[in-house]
Amino acid sequence: MAHPSQLGFQDAASPVMEELLHFHDHALMIVLLISTLVLYIIVAMVSTKLTNKYILDSQEIEIIWTVLPAVILILIALPSLRILYLMDEINDPHLTIKAMGHQWYWSYEYTDYEDLGFDSYMVPTQDLVPGQFRLLETDHRMVVPVESPIRVLVSAEDVLHSWAVPSLGVKMDAVPGRLNQTAFIASRPGVFYGQCSEICGANHSFMPIVVEAVPLEHFEKWSTMMLEDA
Repeated sequence: MAHPSQLGFQDAASPVMEELLHFHDHALMIVLLISTLVLYIIVAMVSTKLTNKYILDSQEIEIIWTVLPAVILILIALPSLRILYLMDEINDPHLTIKAMGHQWYWSYEYTDYEDLGFDSYMVPTQDLVPGQFRLLETDHRMVVPVESPIRVLVSAEDVLHSWAVPSLGVKMDAVPGRLNQTAFIASRPGVFYGQCSEICGANHSFMPIVVEAVPLEHFEKWSTMMLEDA
């Protein structure tokens, strides 16, 4: 959950998001070193009256400033490609959920069950109870078991939407007439908030996403209760 004045990412709640945070720190450190070096060179050139003839005409330094950026790009590209392939992998999901975007709410279908589906609307401000977050709470949460691979099929019924939950490292466009898929593993129990991340009309800001990760036995009780209510 993000909080005011937060500078970094939300705490990771999935293995992929942990990898993304590590890669972010890795890339940021490289950028910091490059910026420090460039700043030092600029200050040195401006503040000194001395001239080094070996810098003005030197094959060695030209080789260095050609090879070094290539090495830096490789150091960034290799872990980036690794995470890219990790995000695409969907190995034997334990549960498949279809998330359908509408103007302006989400509907969820648990396709492994015969008749388990519901619409998820934002809770109006006047109906919030203490402890709930304004513009982020929904009347029905998407409940998933922890430490289980979850596949999410994402589509839309009317216009472009985007199903995004930052702490799980998930963001997938919902395109009418097209079925996109993504996957995640919730590594700990908790309630994780997201929002539609594609401008989709007047009430774009009012279609939040709430994913609740619970132990498997609690998920089984919840699914049984939902099926009985249906």
